Amino acid sequence: MKSKNNRLDAIKIIISSKEIGSQDELLQELMKEGFQLTQATLSRDLKQLKVAKAASMNGNYVYVLPNNTMYKRMTDQQSATEMMRFNGFVSIDFSGNIAVIKTRPGYASSLAYDIDTHNFDEILGTIAGDDTIMLVIREGASRAGVKIALSNIISNIQ
Repeated sequence: MKSKNNRLDAIKIIISSKEIGSQDELLQELMKEGFQLTQATLSRDLKQLKVAKAASMNGNYVYVLPNNTMYKRMTDQQSATEMMRFNGFVSIDFSGNIAVIKTRPGYASSLAYDIDTHNFDEILGTIAGDDTIMLVIREGASRAGVKIALSNIISNIQ
C-alpha cells in the first residue's frame, strides 16, 4: 500500500502536468500510478492540498494547485515516465557538511524519501520542504561522492 504522502505528491504531479477536470479523471490517473482510493478520500486529499478549479487556456475548468504562480502548469509537455526519471531535480549546492537540492515545486518530499530509503553511506539524512531538500552529509564524505551516490536516483545530476 502506498503512503498518503506519496499519494499527495502524485496528485500534485498529475495536476501540475495534465489538465484534469474531474475527480473521476484524477482517480483514473492515480490508479494508473498504482494508488487505490475512494472518491471520498480523494475529496479529502484535494481539500487538504487546497486544490481549486480554474479556467484553462482552452476554456475548460481544470484542477489547479494553490499559488498558481508557484505551481504553473508546464508548457513543454513531458511524459510521466520522463518526469519520474528526473524526480523534479533542478540543482544541488554545498556548504560544509550540508547540501541543498532544489526541485520543481511539489517534488522535494518524494525525492527526499527516495534518498532516505536508499541509505547512502555519504548521507546521514534529509529534511524536505515543497521545493527544497537539505541533506546532512557524513563527515569525510566528498561532494563528488555524494553526487555519485545521488546519480543512482537522479540521472540528470551533474
